[in-house]
Amino acid sequence: MTQQHDQHGEQSEGVNGVNGVTLGILERRRIEAGIIKPIYEILKRDFGAERAQAVIAEAVRGAAVDAGREFAAREPNGTSIASFVALQVLWEKDDALDVETLRADADAYDYNVHRCSYAEMYHAMGLGEIGHLLSCARDSEFIAGYDPRVELTRTSTIMQGGKRCDFRYRMRDAGAATSAENTNG
Repeated sequence: MTQQHDQHGEQSEGVNGVNGVTLGILERRRIEAGIIKPIYEILKRDFGAERAQAVIAEAVRGAAVDAGREFAAREPNGTSIASFVALQVLWEKDDALDVETLRADADAYDYNVHRCSYAEMYHAMGLGEIGHLLSCARDSEFIAGYDPRVELTRTSTIMQGGKRCDFRYRMRDAGAATSAENTNG
């Protein structure tokens, strides 16, 4: 495998830096949150919480789509649910998540998160009111940038008080194909 430098200048090996990554997403989010917190406080003071959150949300959404596109561009065989599943090690690094995988195949990736260190970290940093913007809201935007054929449905997050996060990724055409097979069968 070739050695690469990721977007933060750290050495890593493998596709998208997954195999030899030295800094997990949790630690990256901690660093980002430390930078965003004083900016958010100033925005909130000068423009109110609603406007401050809208600005943070817009910036994070754009960054998440861009990150998804960057990861996709480094996939030598193109993107798929399988290639996306292989990236999950980055989000789980440092025991960041307690994940229960329910399904992982070519058409779907379903899992529940029962413990989330991202939520714990944002609350501990005093950023619980925007933790969902800094982390949870990235998920659907990241996958849109990574592979627009895949969509995420989630009805609950720990960050916003749920007992678990329920991630349900689907290939957009997979449901239609399955429905057609059932109708024609």
